[in-house]
Amino acid sequence: MIKGVNHRIIEVTDSDCAYFERVLFFVKPEYSALSEGTLRDRAKAVARAASAPPPSKVAQARWAAAGALLGAAALGAAILAALQAMLG
Repeated sequence: MIKGVNHRIIEVTDSDCAYFERVLFFVKPEYSALSEGTLRDRAKAVARAASAPPPSKVAQARWAAAGALLGAAALGAAILAALQAMLG
């Protein structure tokens, strides 16, 4: 365990996630009395549970962003057409 100036820090280097090399956890003062093993086990469990979103969620977010941009472009074109019709 690494001791900071005001914090105790747990470093997890085996998170089993391709995206992260290591994860740092800052231990709350009220839990600093727990054993290092307990804190390290809990930190490893949390690090393993945190992973990148599944590819389907990423694709869904991209499609939603593309739809929003197309909708905004269509709205802008409609407003421009309405203004041109009003001005003659």
